[in-house]
Amino acid sequence: MVLLAVSGCGLFQSEPGAPEITNDFLAKLASGDVQGAAGMTDNPNEAKEALERFRGALKPEGLASKVDQIRKNGELASEASVTLDWNLGKNRHWTYPTKFDVRQEGDTWKVHWAPSVVHPKLTPQQSIKLTELTPDPAPVLDRDGTPLLAPERVVSVLLVAKEAGDVPAVAKTLADALNPFDKAITQQTITDGVAKTPEGQAYQVAALRDPDYQSVKPKIYELPGVRFSAQTSLLAPSRTFGSQVLPAVRKLMENEIAGNAGFRVSTVDAQGTEVEELHSKAPEPAKAVNTALSRIVQAAAEDAVEPVKEPTILVAIQPSTGDILAVAQNDPADAQGALALTGRFPPGSTMKAVSALAVIQSGKVTADTPVPCPGKTTIDGRRIVPNSSEFDKGTIPLHSAFAFSCNTTFAQLAVDMAPNLLPDAALSLGLGVDFDIAGLTTITGSVPPATDVVERAEDSFGQGKVLASPFGMALVSASIAKGSMPVPQLVRGKETKADKQPAAPPVASLDPVRAMMREVIENGTAPQLQPYGDVRGKTGTAQFGDGVHSHGWFMGYRGDVAFATLVLSGETSTPAVDVAARFLKAVP
Repeated sequence: MVLLAVSGCGLFQSEPGAPEITNDFLAKLASGDVQGAAGMTDNPNEAKEALERFRGALKPEGLASKVDQIRKNGELASEASVTLDWNLGKNRHWTYPTKFDVRQEGDTWKVHWAPSVVHPKLTPQQSIKLTELTPDPAPVLDRDGTPLLAPERVVSVLLVAKEAGDVPAVAKTLADALNPFDKAITQQTITDGVAKTPEGQAYQVAALRDPDYQSVKPKIYELPGVRFSAQTSLLAPSRTFGSQVLPAVRKLMENEIAGNAGFRVSTVDAQGTEVEELHSKAPEPAKAVNTALSRIVQAAAEDAVEPVKEPTILVAIQPSTGDILAVAQNDPADAQGALALTGRFPPGSTMKAVSALAVIQSGKVTADTPVPCPGKTTIDGRRIVPNSSEFDKGTIPLHSAFAFSCNTTFAQLAVDMAPNLLPDAALSLGLGVDFDIAGLTTITGSVPPATDVVERAEDSFGQGKVLASPFGMALVSASIAKGSMPVPQLVRGKETKADKQPAAPPVASLDPVRAMMREVIENGTAPQLQPYGDVRGKTGTAQFGDGVHSHGWFMGYRGDVAFATLVLSGETSTPAVDVAARFLKAVP
């Protein structure tokens, strides 16, 4: 017996025939030319069928092969030892050695066919099965390492009409069992969904967390036409928890949290029963994703907005870091879209925090300067500006006018403002800055320069053309607390870009504003917040539309938590302050 070494795809000179047929066979196998490869064997039909099953099971992206050696076995036969490296995609490879005989038949050399040609443990009547081993997605954590999104088993409840018989009856039983988990599921929605589903296909009635499924399983498991499938999904603590941010985080990080799939290759018999494992590679779970959110603060925000019947929103930001701690909306607000982050509304008297900064920074007044606070005033002979219920405080210090929320005071001060004074002050607090926050679309608001004195007066108390989102007013609060604009952050490792980097307002101008915001709680329009520590803020009522109805606002901060609340059509600021009270009571 003579040992003939071969490597790569070079032509074999000492033994014409065997090396060439070996290399050609492997080349055709690698290219996917199953018919060509089978035609180079001594049993083309059987080889073609087996190779098609083999490649069909693996669905390879490529095959690299190496001829390790060819050992001569008599005058008319040789044994080829080769290494096959199947590229199965997704960075998966299956590499192994195998052997096959190459025999001369007349003037032609052929590969002697046997299933072991493609794998040494493959026998007749067997085929290959590839199973993908998918890791559970990595959890998404809050700032403290607490899961916000975690892998959970989810059971899909499916209905196949042709197997159900009496579809309306089955639909009613399903609806009665599943409606407590999703109020949108009714007998009618199920029958409508089934009617729109192509014949023979299953209609997904619901996707249930495993504990919920187990609780209703006895009621629905034996229903005709009802099937079930299970998978692992990344879920929030509840269906609506963090609904304005967590789906965006999940989508943004879907590749990072997916991990690397493993795989398992085994032989199966003609009935599809596994015979033997040939190779396996364990899946590699991804590392957890950390966010700036706080589960505690998010829960507090959601509990605070939930009882209000009007659309209600709360956004919280950490001043020292810019971390977005919470974004919460109740169901009526969710029905209108991402109001917390992109809704634009007149900010009402919360804008007086910006106006106070502007006029103090101008040097024309201080917090102690006496200013008139009449019940109403006329601006430029054209616009009558009233206080709420036309209350009249006479002449009082600016800080008192702020605490009582005198529209007339700030309208009169605005008359002598330069057109850019209010926009510049707003920008220094982040209002008007555009951010590119990975995973989120946000709008802070807009404060256009006003050359018209009436417009400028209206802008000063948050009417006119001034607009802000709850996110924008939370950022204003955070900027006042920090002393400069913090850059909002959502996902760790994903940098936020800002279109502007405004200069910080002077400390000498900000300190009086902070003191005035405290006076709002102690002696002004938000006494409900006195029990909750050193809270500083500003209430706001903003007319909209035809001026008949008003939104209610509160913006402020306590310690290192800044926030803004908005109750659409709240009519006064009281509901927004009540939301703030529930929030502050629950936040450490």
